[in-house]
Amino acid sequence: MPIKASTGAAYARVEGIGAAIPSRVVDNHEMTQFIETSDEWIQQRTGIVERRWAAEDETVESLSLEAARNALAHAGVEASDIDAVIVSTVSHLIQTPSLAAIVAAKLGTDGAAAFDIAAACAGFSYGLAQADSLVRSGAARRVLVIGAETLSRITDTSDRATAFLFADGAGAAVVGPSDVPSMGPVVWGSDGDQAHVINMNRTWPEAVESGLPSQLTMQGQAVFRWATGFIADAARRTLDAAGLAPEELDLFVPHQANNRITDSMLRHLKLPDTVTVGRTIRHFGNNSAASIPIALDAMIASGEAKSGDTCLIIGFGAGLVYAGQVITIP
Repeated sequence: MPIKASTGAAYARVEGIGAAIPSRVVDNHEMTQFIETSDEWIQQRTGIVERRWAAEDETVESLSLEAARNALAHAGVEASDIDAVIVSTVSHLIQTPSLAAIVAAKLGTDGAAAFDIAAACAGFSYGLAQADSLVRSGAARRVLVIGAETLSRITDTSDRATAFLFADGAGAAVVGPSDVPSMGPVVWGSDGDQAHVINMNRTWPEAVESGLPSQLTMQGQAVFRWATGFIADAARRTLDAAGLAPEELDLFVPHQANNRITDSMLRHLKLPDTVTVGRTIRHFGNNSAASIPIALDAMIASGEAKSGDTCLIIGFGAGLVYAGQVITIP
């Protein structure tokens, strides 16, 4: 007898988006207490005016749960409808159990499959790619994808290269079946030869032995060159894979790394002025895996993104890794 294979929906779609924004607002003037800088210097190089850091009672878990509940409400589904939970994070500071398993239980899913991924700032797009495959293969009917970070707790606030960049928050999406194509093919990959460009400065055993925390480090110029060259081209390939021309897009929401990187991508893609561009970095900073869903949620709330709009997203970060898709706004 042949093995019976699973079959799923013809297509998958994003059914709902939600976010959780930490309560503490840290503006550029406050950053001058930690590093030698100025509001003007930070704005010119990144576009950031302020960022959100988690308060003492806010955790990567609590932010994940809030974002997930908001996404479920937007999708109009219950936690019990979720068959799998995927959480992308680099700031859940224990290796096991997974944050996804904890979130799945506390949400009230009916024993959903649950796992974490470590794809840094590309993590939300990596999670969407897996959710799309799970739904279309029949392994799950609905998947909850969460990007969540409390980067402020692993940021060296004395490091002039990174202290003003990183921020906290969570964003989530419910992915379910669709009768029409609503998610384009993922374009993704990695360049591990540049793994050292964004890194942690100590292993956990080294941190325990030294009594010093393991914190993020980044070679900003190397990341900038990679993002404005290779990743800009990857964004073009993502659009091509979906079979769309630039003028057919409604929205472009890249990972909120740096406004200068976004500007470079726009020049490369030659997007028309009719395309609305996500720039939530101005008030939320760089939330890593959470930045794209946070931006999508904010744009839906403001009316910049409307149901049925066609949106190009692309994430990129430590690894170095990247992933992009074209999605339909729920």
